[in-house]
Amino acid sequence: MTGVPATERPARAARPAPRAAALALGDDALVLSHRLAEWAGHAPVLEEDVALANIALDLLGQARFLLSLVGDEDELAYLREERAFRNLHLVEQPNGDFAHTIARQLYFSTYQLLLYRQLAAGESEFTGLAAKAVKEIAYHQDHAERWTLRLGDGTPESHERMDRACRALWRFTGEMFHPIGEDDEPDDHDGLDVDWRALEESWLASVTDVLRRATLTVPDGPRSGAWTAGAGRQGLHTEPFGRMIAEMQHLHRSHPGASW
Repeated sequence: MTGVPATERPARAARPAPRAAALALGDDALVLSHRLAEWAGHAPVLEEDVALANIALDLLGQARFLLSLVGDEDELAYLREERAFRNLHLVEQPNGDFAHTIARQLYFSTYQLLLYRQLAAGESEFTGLAAKAVKEIAYHQDHAERWTLRLGDGTPESHERMDRACRALWRFTGEMFHPIGEDDEPDDHDGLDVDWRALEESWLASVTDVLRRATLTVPDGPRSGAWTAGAGRQGLHTEPFGRMIAEMQHLHRSHPGASW
């Protein structure tokens, strides 16, 4: 619209927040928060029990804010069916061993940090949240990076496990860089002021640098394909997600309307 007077530009209808974007980002944070909370009492050392719980709480706080933009946060978390969730495939993957969890966290937190930095620099309904969240997300990314270096450049066993985890999750990363489309709009109008191509390039450069410093091989396979690109955003999830949602929603559905 460069060069067109403001008075002649078509105005978009005002709305509280882009629903698809709020649900997608909120669901990413909610689902990964639950996955990380599953480590409570099971982390390899006590310090990591606390660290992963704190990261989970940070993500839960983000999820509450984002979901509250478009509805009741409890209903959206506990009463939606599986197909109504819009989270990435990456965040719903099971924890696996500790290396698997760290690889998942490295991929996602690097993406989220770059994304929220762009959102914080723009002007949207998400700017305030992004500006506050970048500090805690920077810690999430640093935590994952330090463990990637420690495991990748550690013992032969830790190196092999970290390498295997990075390769296993690589195919889920391409989905992160597809614009989040509104239900009634094309995918290139998602209500987010984000340069997705630049975001992907920055993510790949950052992750590649970490993996190489960790003496790990950067996976060379495709990071997305027709079978997975955007599928989580469309409500099509991988098999482990159904079991996770059933567990997460069980108490609320078993005691509807209960207060504590």
